[in-house]
Amino acid sequence: MILFCGIPTEPPLALAIEAAQRLQLGHVVFNQRHARFCNIAVDSHLGELTGTLRIADREWCLEGFSGVYTRLMDINALPENRPRRYTKPDDAAILRSSFLHQTLADWMEIATCRVVNRAAPMSTNVSKPYQAQMISRFFSTPTTLVTNDPDAAIEFIKRHGRVVYKSVSSIRSIVREWSAADAAKLYKIRWLPTQFQSFVEGVNLRVHVVGSKIFATQISSAAVDYRYATREDIEVEMMELELPLEIAEKCVALSVELQLPFCGIDLKRTPEGNYYCFEVNPSPAYSYYQETTGQPIADALVEYLAGRTEVDHECSSC
Repeated sequence: MILFCGIPTEPPLALAIEAAQRLQLGHVVFNQRHARFCNIAVDSHLGELTGTLRIADREWCLEGFSGVYTRLMDINALPENRPRRYTKPDDAAILRSSFLHQTLADWMEIATCRVVNRAAPMSTNVSKPYQAQMISRFFSTPTTLVTNDPDAAIEFIKRHGRVVYKSVSSIRSIVREWSAADAAKLYKIRWLPTQFQSFVEGVNLRVHVVGSKIFATQISSAAVDYRYATREDIEVEMMELELPLEIAEKCVALSVELQLPFCGIDLKRTPEGNYYCFEVNPSPAYSYYQETTGQPIADALVEYLAGRTEVDHECSSC
């Protein structure tokens, strides 16, 4: 039995639920917008973890779940918990929802079933420089400077010529290429340390790892950050790609090292055939890639959560 947590209409979660239905895999959906109609109880006795999750008028044993796919959003951002024009949210309902979400999150950290993904390993993405150190054990990474010193940034830019910059936090940001016009606002980094990287020529690749399976996508676009290419009316083309065995195995090994059984790895292949890794997304919006290329990422995800696939350092799809 698979437990899905989040907003069921959100594309990544919706695709996974649809895959579970199509593959006839037992599943339960915890719609966090309906948290006020749910309840949870967790108990630990002599090292054995038990509990129940009640959704509407049905109750499920927590130990009966083989896997959990969670894309829970901040409860403070839920419409039910935000003020409306003439009414304030129900404080008691918010408190109850907060308790339920926290208990559920705590259980997922220690549950013996497969969880995609637990909060502790996902925290490696809170600091991109820290995550880059872990990535460097498997892949080359661009020459990087993290600084709040404008002079240091200028020196780095002069040394490397083409440079891109982005946020160092886990908050999603647009990767931009440095231009002379940016010099006028460089002083702002004194209050906001920024990551500068030497520009790597080549082709962007997104690799989704699901347990020991991989799904690689090649992205062709003139945009520096292809995720936002449409804002600049720049075209993006995607195609399924078969990675060299060595690179595929490194991707799986990296996901194991980060304890992220489901992740999105951003690579770039240079004209010389070298591979650079920029970051690993611990909660990838894979639907964007699946809907474009037709790769069955959601199927692999629910099969993993159902316990149908093994997890090791080998790449079963190669």
